[in-house]
Amino acid sequence: MMKRAINGMVPRQWRWGRDAQDARAGSSWARGRVLASFAVLTAALLAFHAVVPNSVGHLGSLLEAFLPWLGLAVPILLVPALLRRSATALVALLLPMAVWAYLFGGLLLPGERGAPDITAVQHNVSDENTAPADTAEALIDAGPELIALEELTPSALPLYERTLAPAYPYHAVEGTVGLWSKYPLTDVRLLDIRPRGIDEGWNRGLRADARTPWGDIAVYVVHLPSVRVRPSGFDSGYRDESARLLGAAVTVEKVDKVILLGDFNGTVDDRGLAPVTSHMGPQPRDFALSWPAAFPVSRIDHVMTRSATVTGIRTLPATGSDHLPVVAGIRLAS
Repeated sequence: MMKRAINGMVPRQWRWGRDAQDARAGSSWARGRVLASFAVLTAALLAFHAVVPNSVGHLGSLLEAFLPWLGLAVPILLVPALLRRSATALVALLLPMAVWAYLFGGLLLPGERGAPDITAVQHNVSDENTAPADTAEALIDAGPELIALEELTPSALPLYERTLAPAYPYHAVEGTVGLWSKYPLTDVRLLDIRPRGIDEGWNRGLRADARTPWGDIAVYVVHLPSVRVRPSGFDSGYRDESARLLGAAVTVEKVDKVILLGDFNGTVDDRGLAPVTSHMGPQPRDFALSWPAAFPVSRIDHVMTRSATVTGIRTLPATGSDHLPVVAGIRLAS
């Protein structure tokens, strides 16, 4: 028997076992199981991002800050799945594709927006902006009724005031944030959203009433603290505390209609902003990525409303800032 095996005469039962094993190894359904696992994991993170804990390094907030970009896992996994001719991986990739399309696919489709009553511009102009007058001119060209600016410096503020004054006769500035309006502004006051432990000179919020043809509107302009990605995780503690203070202020606001503009240093999906977003109306799911200006990957600049509707959000071309200006149409009529 050993001689027959050596001469290639393998016993029939051995040959059947090896042929079956080879068939399984060559099956398109047997290959690519690891790729399929990554596809399922991507779909799970997209669908159930809210269950990712924030207790360790604020990983949940970090994931939500870049949630749409998880869709890139599909083309990344698709290439090796095709090379390996893995039916299992290709079928599994339908899961993240379907979840991403459900969450973000509508952003790619034109919708019935409706004509806005007013337009508002939100822009972090950057304290390193070397062309404030040109920046102001670019914002004027968009034709908004309201302009909110952050990171105003003492040296640049007079240039913004001088350039914007002819088209916007009413304005208010508190600390490093400002509001320019075509409507009269009343009851202007500092909005205290300063987290504990930050110097008293830190003023990044204001509140004013704008007297419009649709009645008084409470307009808020804010700049929440920055976040940092450190070896210990996603550091958003100051930002989250400031969001809680802002949410508390909006909750007790007596004016029915509210427009909230600012640099939130977070996306609307970020649970750290829930104290604010839970009290405001839904935003249109436009991408309108605003930061960083050179290659935008996230929209952290927002225009939110209460008892009003944001009809659409878009960005303007780059100015001298590291943020892109955000333009929002707002419908005020009931």
